[in-house]
Amino acid sequence: MQNLLTLKDWTPEQILAVLDKAKALKADYGPYQDALKGKSVATLFEKPSLRTRVSFDVGINKLGGHAVYLDQQNGALGKRESVKDFAQNLSRWCDAIVARVFDHATLLELAEHASVPVVNSLCDLYHPCQAMADMLTIMEHNSDWQQSKLAYVGDGNNVTHSLMIIAAKLGVDMVVVCPPGHFPDGQQVLEAQALAAQSGASLTLSSDVAALEGVDVIYADTWISMGDTTPLEEIKAKFAPYQVNAQMMASSGASHFLHCQPAHREVEVTSEVMDSEQSLVMDQAENRMHAQNAILLTLI
Repeated sequence: MQNLLTLKDWTPEQILAVLDKAKALKADYGPYQDALKGKSVATLFEKPSLRTRVSFDVGINKLGGHAVYLDQQNGALGKRESVKDFAQNLSRWCDAIVARVFDHATLLELAEHASVPVVNSLCDLYHPCQAMADMLTIMEHNSDWQQSKLAYVGDGNNVTHSLMIIAAKLGVDMVVVCPPGHFPDGQQVLEAQALAAQSGASLTLSSDVAALEGVDVIYADTWISMGDTTPLEEIKAKFAPYQVNAQMMASSGASHFLHCQPAHREVEVTSEVMDSEQSLVMDQAENRMHAQNAILLTLI
């Protein structure tokens, strides 16, 4: 049985097969409308969500399956009853567990004790479903996608980690530009660089926005992660040079803009860029559903 926790243990061939399946689903759900008939997927949320919750719920329905939404009204996972018991109980009724949690350790414990596939729909370290949707979006808009250069600008976080992993796995060059002190986790960088070395891709980290010259896609995320209590004005002062605006898009030569949303307009990105023809953020949001459905069809 396979899970999707980080993408690190997935081969490039497995990733590409899922992305091909996602393309087929997006083109026509007709052949797949009963693919999950009689199947139920538990979708567990410790964090608020718009795109993740709706894209899984609607997507599972499109495949003829049933999504069971579980929030934290009965207390945090592991408090009311152990994660082990939670996983073993759900495994008796459901065909997969999708979990959006605060701590990656929770996912590891779920996967250890579940007898059905576990999908990480976001944790503190990774966001693999987002990365799959991101790569699907890049492929759709660049026929020569393996030769494209991806840039992430802003605060190094779970999204950055998963982007580095999938880019390295698929041989896509990537540049990560962050303010000093806000780079991705060092261990994640080392592992991604090792993966990039295997595929022949490059992974460059810099605090200089000049490193963006020649990239094809610029990706941004919120400067303040969910739960961060740092005052916004303090963050703005440090991150202001890293705002994605028309000038950055022009000087870098980037053709497209991505953002996993929710976006803070006029903070990490201007509305001018967010609403421009270069912006693929709504394609990207839609592709969450198709990529996730392909993941579920592969795992269940």
